[in-house]
Amino acid sequence: MQTEIRVSTPSRLCLFGEHLDYLGLEVIAVAINLRFSAKVSRRDDSFIRIRIRDSSIDTLNATNDRGLYSLYEFDITKPITYENNRDYLRSTVNVLLRAGYPLCGFDIQMDSDIPIGKGMCSSSTMIVVLTRALLEGIGHPDAENPEKIALLAFQAEVAEFGEPGGMMDQYASALGGLVNLSFSEGETHVKRMDGKLGGKFILFDSLQQKDTTRVLGNAKKPALMAIEKLAPYGIRSVKDFTDDAKLALIEKLEDPYRKVLAAAADNYRILLEAKELLNQPVIDDAAIGRLITKHHANLRDGLDISTPRIEEILNTAIENGALGGKINGSGGGGCGYVYAMEKDCKRIMEAIEKLGYPTKLLSQDTGVRKEN
Repeated sequence: MQTEIRVSTPSRLCLFGEHLDYLGLEVIAVAINLRFSAKVSRRDDSFIRIRIRDSSIDTLNATNDRGLYSLYEFDITKPITYENNRDYLRSTVNVLLRAGYPLCGFDIQMDSDIPIGKGMCSSSTMIVVLTRALLEGIGHPDAENPEKIALLAFQAEVAEFGEPGGMMDQYASALGGLVNLSFSEGETHVKRMDGKLGGKFILFDSLQQKDTTRVLGNAKKPALMAIEKLAPYGIRSVKDFTDDAKLALIEKLEDPYRKVLAAAADNYRILLEAKELLNQPVIDDAAIGRLITKHHANLRDGLDISTPRIEEILNTAIENGALGGKINGSGGGGCGYVYAMEKDCKRIMEAIEKLGYPTKLLSQDTGVRKEN
């Protein structure tokens, strides 16, 4: 039997570009030190047997003290059929098999400190780390190719089920660090950013579950339809609204198309401004915080994806010294974060925890990797 191999991959924060990736635009994301891990060893048969931390352990800072796992087992020599539209463990195996990777039987144990269903890309990281584990298990060179792993993960999570998500989560996790990702005509372009942020990120859990597929569908479809409605005026993309003369065209639309498209256009402008700031030798942390908050306001008011509870947490954090904050992920609940200088972090965290919500101080992390 092959020696056990351990791999892991990080969660991410979307700094700028939330709900823009699926419109063929850009995002700026940072990988953080919440990770999904997997241990893999070969079997002598054709069964893949996966033990994964039970989904009931779903809040920030929760630990698996009772050793709760769910078990999945299937034979790769037989057709692998899906039990639901989010059957990502099986879809990952199917995508790899169809791509021609010579999989065999494995025992895999998967653990995570990423809160589930809270906008922290727990599904995407699960798929990324499982993809890396399987490629490592067969000794394939693509195990060392994070962009390939990200694309395979996107195929298994989004394309396989016709879901409305974009590619940000898979690429941000697989690549790690601070990255600028742009998406156009089916291609992903990656630029690593060398800017050094002076502040810290504090993650909070609103303790509200969310419906990612519903939220994404309600945001994506109106935006795409709004662009289509303005096609007779020469509009092909949200990028067209960087021309001030074309902004007035948005007013021709009725709600919800007007609200959603106006939010996307303004958030794209915010992203471009943030990208310029993040490429400076010395970053203006207060300006970055203001832009994060402005980005969140568009998500709240234009896409209706915040909640009263999240607004209470963000307002409390800013009252206690945070420079800015926003919801993280598709929205409708889940986690958010605030950006603050280190000297203020303890006070901010205590204020949020006093409201009854868990927090965690985060640091930037590397992408999908094989552990020693």
